[in-house]
Amino acid sequence: MGLMHSLKAKLAPAKDKVSGFAQRHEEQVQHGLDKAAKVVDKKTKGKYSDKIHSGTDKAKGAMDRLAHKGDGTGTGSSTPPSGSPPPTT
Repeated sequence: MGLMHSLKAKLAPAKDKVSGFAQRHEEQVQHGLDKAAKVVDKKTKGKYSDKIHSGTDKAKGAMDRLAHKGDGTGTGSSTPPSGSPPPTT
């Protein structure tokens, strides 16, 4: 058994727990990300505002993928993260 295979096997239960947590508390985590971004933006006096919002959007996207993994909705919800353009059809 290779190192990566062994590592993946050991981390699988933790991944399932994180996914379950994300499903149960998605709204609270997203609110916490927004709140943290606001505090950091205020502390840096807006100097890194674009980077903060970009990072927050990426974190929300990752959270969305975790929360909706395996629930039949694909990679996430149909609403884009704030600051992202709406999907075109």
